[in-house]
Amino acid sequence: MPIPPEVTGDEIDKDVRQELMSLPKTLAEDVAKNLVMVAKLIDEDPEKAYAYSRIALRLASRVAAVREAAGFAAYATHKYAEALAEFRAARRMTGSVELWPVMADCERGLGRPERAMAMAGEPEVQKLDKAGQVEMRLVAAGARRDMGQLDAAIVTLQSPELASSSVQPWTARLRYAYADALLEAGREAEAREWFAKALEADKDGSTDASDRLAELDGVEFVDAAVEEDDEETGADDESRD
Repeated sequence: MPIPPEVTGDEIDKDVRQELMSLPKTLAEDVAKNLVMVAKLIDEDPEKAYAYSRIALRLASRVAAVREAAGFAAYATHKYAEALAEFRAARRMTGSVELWPVMADCERGLGRPERAMAMAGEPEVQKLDKAGQVEMRLVAAGARRDMGQLDAAIVTLQSPELASSSVQPWTARLRYAYADALLEAGREAEAREWFAKALEADKDGSTDASDRLAELDGVEFVDAAVEEDDEETGADDESRD
């Protein structure tokens, strides 16, 4: 896989760079460049990111950061069994619990929501930081919905973090998940209120709360390019008459 000349490998996080110092210098540089490509592409082209992650994995499978990157790339391409295996490997190497929520979500992806729920009750959850605990709550609520327990999902999301007026990195997604569950339960007025609150907190467009609000309000978006094409076609038809 080609790597653009502007990618040097120096762009990686300093903690990851520290991990790579256990490797010979040239190998560490190659691995770093592939990890940079994974990070750059994982949102816009997850399949390519996955390909770069496999190269990094082949070069340095004993580095925890490489196993974690490979896990996220597999997760982004819905290869949940592979992602779970990589996350477990990274966790064994580091002893960290921070991957616990995404590991539970992999269980959901594999059609095992009951395992995700079991993980939500494990002692590891108490060791997570606030962001991790909110993430675990989102996964647990999703697992409840997978099992058809909609009311329980709604209750799972009702938390001090949801009620708080302060905006944190997780706020938009938490409010959005709550609004979505309310809507599925037929509580449309409340859902609209929470989609609006999600939009208010969503500074970087991580959700489609604005589209969901518009849908609830009966607003239809017309593609301007399509509209122009239609107008031109109409003009052409008139000229032929």
